[in-house]
Amino acid sequence: MIRIPIDLGAAAYEVLIGAGLLTSIGQEAGRLFPERKACAVVSDSTVAPLHADKVMESLKTQGFQPILIVVPAGEPSKCFGQLEQIVREMIRAGLDRKAFLVALGGGVIGDLAGFAAAIHYRGIPYLQVPTTVLAQVDSSVGGKTGINTAEGKNLIGAFHQPKLVLADVETLGTLPRRAWNEGFAEIIKHAAIQDATLLPLIREVAVGEGNMSELIARNVAIKGRIVAADEFETKGLRALLNFGHTIGHAIESCAGYGELLHGEAIALGMKAALHLSCKHTGLTSAAAGEINDLIAMFHLPTHLPATMTDAAILEKLSRDKKFDQGQIRFVLLDSIGSAHLSDVVTRRDLQEAIDHLR
Repeated sequence: MIRIPIDLGAAAYEVLIGAGLLTSIGQEAGRLFPERKACAVVSDSTVAPLHADKVMESLKTQGFQPILIVVPAGEPSKCFGQLEQIVREMIRAGLDRKAFLVALGGGVIGDLAGFAAAIHYRGIPYLQVPTTVLAQVDSSVGGKTGINTAEGKNLIGAFHQPKLVLADVETLGTLPRRAWNEGFAEIIKHAAIQDATLLPLIREVAVGEGNMSELIARNVAIKGRIVAADEFETKGLRALLNFGHTIGHAIESCAGYGELLHGEAIALGMKAALHLSCKHTGLTSAAAGEINDLIAMFHLPTHLPATMTDAAILEKLSRDKKFDQGQIRFVLLDSIGSAHLSDVVTRRDLQEAIDHLR
């Protein structure tokens, strides 16, 4: 088992990475919550049949009294309706501020259940148990929780750090190929903004030869360092994690949540950001090509759906929370492994980048 510390002072926690960790969740919860007994395991209709029994049994063995709450699988569940269902089920079951929550699933469950934990009785502790590549390397770490609205993605939420992240790599063996591939958009992003030495390991994993636990651990360490330096995204450092996300989120929203997976939309956003980096920061075409080649290795999309209009994407972009009082803040690459937050990107540039994706 690999342990990666996330150094947030009083809110510090660890990310545990290894095989067969689901059976240890009860023991870990007992260490963290010796005075708590009631808890909710929140999962979705795809993950719960695969992994919930193991988690529930581990908790019961350690004397906990868990209830299981299952929401429909997919991005549309990140909404007010499902959020209300979770907290009301917890209230009806008698779970008060002395309870805790376990988020068992991918990024949707981590964001939704984490937000439920943030608001239930004004906040209860929770554990992240990510079961997808994307969630293990990215969304389970950092404490960002939230839901979507028709106006945009993740516009409503809270910073609420977990007490522990437990990433069991055996759960990745149950993923469909498309869900496996989408997680590598975030892995490629981390290499692009922070660590060019990750590229060979990513290529090895792409052909079935690399060490997945090592790759996850290195990605978690990258995100952990950035989050520790800028927990609430007030210093401009954490914003670097938004590479590919400004246009990517708009594309994901325009497609209709669930039509394009998050990582698929981010892959398109990264291609657009690479184009603008070549234009504004002198990123070489060879470097951009290296990142684009990795995106293609994981069969992620490289062109916009023909049905998606420029006007719709630009309208979603105007509501993006990465805009600052109308000023566009855009993450650009100087070179692979080096990124910065720029204010030189114009609305005309955004249109050009969208055209590039055609």
